[in-house]
Amino acid sequence: MNAQHHDIAAVEALLAFWRDAGVDACYGDAPVDHTHLAPPPALKAVQKATASVVTPLVGANIEDAMAEARRLAAGASTLQDLAAAVAAFEGCPLRGMGATQSVFGRGDPNAAVMVIGEGPGPDEDRLGQPFVGRAGKLLDRMLAAADLTDRVFITNTVFWRPPGNRTPTPQEQAVCAPFVERAFALLQPKAVLLLGAASAKSVLQTEDGIMKMRGQWREWRLAEGGLSAPALPTLHPAFLLRQPQAKRQVWADLLTLSARLDGAG
Repeated sequence: MNAQHHDIAAVEALLAFWRDAGVDACYGDAPVDHTHLAPPPALKAVQKATASVVTPLVGANIEDAMAEARRLAAGASTLQDLAAAVAAFEGCPLRGMGATQSVFGRGDPNAAVMVIGEGPGPDEDRLGQPFVGRAGKLLDRMLAAADLTDRVFITNTVFWRPPGNRTPTPQEQAVCAPFVERAFALLQPKAVLLLGAASAKSVLQTEDGIMKMRGQWREWRLAEGGLSAPALPTLHPAFLLRQPQAKRQVWADLLTLSARLDGAG
């Protein structure tokens, strides 16, 4: 009993020391998402099986698909036209992997900020709009807090849901890139916000990790037309659902973005 009391007193003393040192949160050796509800075993098995489904594009297939995407994208003079062009595009293999519809974008067609995520999930596939699930609701709350709600247009690097919610492959992103670039050309935004590693790597054509890029301004410049804009990579909202303590980093990035916009007029 005395040993137990001694242990409790030692723990209390240690906690008091940490408090006085300014430590306001404690973390374990590995992150634990206490908000996560594990799917039933059968659903987990389906997700595991479908997550590995990839239809490779090689050689002429990639070139043909990208050429068709460029042709359709070039014919769009508005974002509404571009959404229709995406819906008509058959060159992305994700279209035939269980997605029910294309998911192009939402937001202000004259937005000062273009927000680019990775790809649609099941809620987006069902509703036909990007970032409408849990991650999207978190994104909307953070944008509202940073006074950016009415200043953004939100899209993704691919426009069909990858099976099992896996990350889109570089090839899948490449065949959709002409539509992303055309949206950029039509919007001519003052800044671009890149959500997550897959988005930042695809748009900026880099192999740098998201933790290295996060919070660092880069430049996105189109090869044709010379159009460019400052681009700010940050963490994906889905990551924040698993790691809530990282919200402060994204919040700092959003404040940096807002300040840059206000400084630009």
